[in-house]
Amino acid sequence: MTETTQIHSDKVRAYLATDYRLGHTEHDIVLTIGQRSDRLAALFAASGVDCGAFLTAYNPRGSIQPDAANERGHAELAGLLHDQGLRAIEGSGSEAGTDWPAEKSYFALGLQLDPAKALGRRFEQDAIVWVGADVVPQLILLR
Repeated sequence: MTETTQIHSDKVRAYLATDYRLGHTEHDIVLTIGQRSDRLAALFAASGVDCGAFLTAYNPRGSIQPDAANERGHAELAGLLHDQGLRAIEGSGSEAGTDWPAEKSYFALGLQLDPAKALGRRFEQDAIVWVGADVVPQLILLR
């Protein structure tokens, strides 16, 4: 995680406390920043990848947007991931115990760090979650 940022420390704290969920069933994989995920390691192995990124187009710069704008961004992100030939698992990010609405997201298997950052910036996000071969989710601040 970058040490200097334009993002308010309360937002960074919220991003660190968020559960990043892959899927919408009882078999979801929930990522926690800084904690290795054995279930994601198994998914990486089964998919033949060694990295991936958790991305959203919802609420650019951490500002609540109308549902229609969020849905348009989400659909555009899905199209871009598809165009890159990436397998993307829909999910959501949310922090328990807050009023902030869950944000629809995608986990893109095999997406390298630099292209993941570019997508995050394209959708004006404060941060993305990237996971490398060690299978430890990292919060990557983008501004």
